[in-house]
Amino acid sequence: KVSKKLESKIITMDLETILINNIHTPYLLSWYDGLKSKSYFIQGLELLDNIEREEKILEMIQNAINDICIRKYKNYKIYLHNFSKFDGYFLVKYLAKLGSCDPIIHKGKIIRLNFSSMSKKGDSVYNVTFKDSYLLLPSSLRKLCFSFSVKSPKGIFPYSFMDTNYTGKVPDLKYFSKVTKEEYNNYKDLFKNNDWNFKAEAIKYCELDCISLFQILNKFNTLIFERFKLNINKYPTLPSLSLAIYRSQYLKKDSIHMLSGSVANDIRQGYTGGACDMYIPTPSTEFTPEGEKIYAYDVNSLYPSVMANFKLPIGNPTYFSGDITKRESNAFGFFYCNIIAPDNLLHPILQTHVKTKDGIRTVAPLGSWSDMLFSEEMYNAKKMGYNFEILWGYIFKSDFVFDSFVEDMYKIRLLYPKSDPMNYIAKILMNSLIGRFGMDDNFISSIILNKGDYDKFEKLDKDNSILDVIELDENYLVQSKNARVELDTLLDNGKEVHNINISIAAAITAYARIHMSQFKNRKDFKLFYSDTDSVYTNKPLPKEFIGEGLGLLKLEHLCKDAIFLAPKVYTYLTEENKLIIKIKGLSNDSVKNISIEDLKSLLKKDSKLEEKQVKWIKDISQGNIRVIDQIYTLKATSNKRCLVYKDNLLVNTVPLVIDKNKEIKS
Repeated sequence: KVSKKLESKIITMDLETILINNIHTPYLLSWYDGLKSKSYFIQGLELLDNIEREEKILEMIQNAINDICIRKYKNYKIYLHNFSKFDGYFLVKYLAKLGSCDPIIHKGKIIRLNFSSMSKKGDSVYNVTFKDSYLLLPSSLRKLCFSFSVKSPKGIFPYSFMDTNYTGKVPDLKYFSKVTKEEYNNYKDLFKNNDWNFKAEAIKYCELDCISLFQILNKFNTLIFERFKLNINKYPTLPSLSLAIYRSQYLKKDSIHMLSGSVANDIRQGYTGGACDMYIPTPSTEFTPEGEKIYAYDVNSLYPSVMANFKLPIGNPTYFSGDITKRESNAFGFFYCNIIAPDNLLHPILQTHVKTKDGIRTVAPLGSWSDMLFSEEMYNAKKMGYNFEILWGYIFKSDFVFDSFVEDMYKIRLLYPKSDPMNYIAKILMNSLIGRFGMDDNFISSIILNKGDYDKFEKLDKDNSILDVIELDENYLVQSKNARVELDTLLDNGKEVHNINISIAAAITAYARIHMSQFKNRKDFKLFYSDTDSVYTNKPLPKEFIGEGLGLLKLEHLCKDAIFLAPKVYTYLTEENKLIIKIKGLSNDSVKNISIEDLKSLLKKDSKLEEKQVKWIKDISQGNIRVIDQIYTLKATSNKRCLVYKDNLLVNTVPLVIDKNKEIKS
């Protein structure tokens, strides 16, 4: 439902922490309402004992809440950038002591927190809602400042400097993060004639973050309202906002129906996401000493392109038994099939979940098994030699569902230069819509209770739905099974109906895999590696695949060396001598310590590389985040394909073969 007027009840907030005994501990809280900013600083926090420290943190947060919970700010939304994975872990415990808290926690993220507090006189209740701006604008604050051309760009600060009482020279460069030497020297020059004071600079930095974030959100809110007549305050996440735009402007009547229960569970079996595989680990040196060149291509907006160009399931499904294609040759829907893959396929194109020694994995195997498939992916696989026996399934009507939405968003991107925020907004709205349809609907409800009220709550739990009870000092955070519709409504905006439709998400991801399958099993080039929307080949792709349009590919890099060890683990050196290293699960700081030669050494059989990295352990019960050192072991893996060695060096891979029980045979 569109809004009649722009709502701008926004406050931005930020917490700053220092490490005390390897625990992130908040020492500063700042907020900004568009006109004024206010800060609360704990001097010498690192010198206090645990009890005093807890008291001071509670006092700091209480002072801020007292200043915010007044009539002027009633029903305001308080945004913190990364609240769901950082600030929220500190605030929940303390806010629970100061008033009534109603959190939404989904997959470990504190999506939203409704907070109610009695006025000082005790005659009024004031409500505010804490939200994560990162869930609406998923990019760093520094990048958002650039995208939205804000007047107050993000500053720099020595995060690793831990003396809150310090006054003197500017701390050394080593205490700053993601700051170039030039940026550091420019910052240092500001204090040629003055001492650098921790408290003053921390407050200045924190308040500037709040002001920057406010300007970004205010501009974002205004642009969304002017274009779509919606207020961002009603939507906790970007997918929910994108869905609201789609529903209010583009949704055709009776096209997308709610899917739940056994039908949704059956179709979800065939929802496996994007395809990612390593085929050949490194270029051959057979013809040139330095090896073949590697062409790195990306698809332009893969998911939006298939959303716009292909028909999707609409209406209510109809169950069938037997081979539906004998009655309807072009039947459209989801079919449960016995599958036989051709023996000689180098790059299998159908994915399934299989049991491996390391747990359940998504692989593209050879062999015979049974699975739920999207009809169009089955028809495409038949062209590659797959055989199918259709046993049962669901047929749908089909239509173009998102074509107008995607086309309009793409037109906006072309209309505005990349420096304009509307270009960025159109891009993220276009790419995020699919996420809402594919959400897992096994939700958990969270409620914070005083310990004295827990017994009464437990007695009322007739369905034995309580999953976990977490202690928060004098309160409990109780997590329990929740009616799917109820929590899904909360994840939209408190008013929407249940909006999950797994058939839409499964069809879109299947179409994306179909699109990428045309670059597999080719004789005109070698395929080294493919991801959801990228391919790495030894020759240029045919011209018909290249261009600026949706679904076409662009050459991102021409590489003179590359190592592909596993899905999401690779490195390449471009013609311009730029080294790109991608290692899933390893922090950016640790990746900087790794060279292409390090990864090349892992081509030797049974070799491994151990790298130390910093890991954050979040503890909502303690209201803190601990920092520990963790060892990350890097090696070539056979989780998705069999590794082929020659003279103890990894030279190739071949597909895994599975049996009808989805267990690996070879």
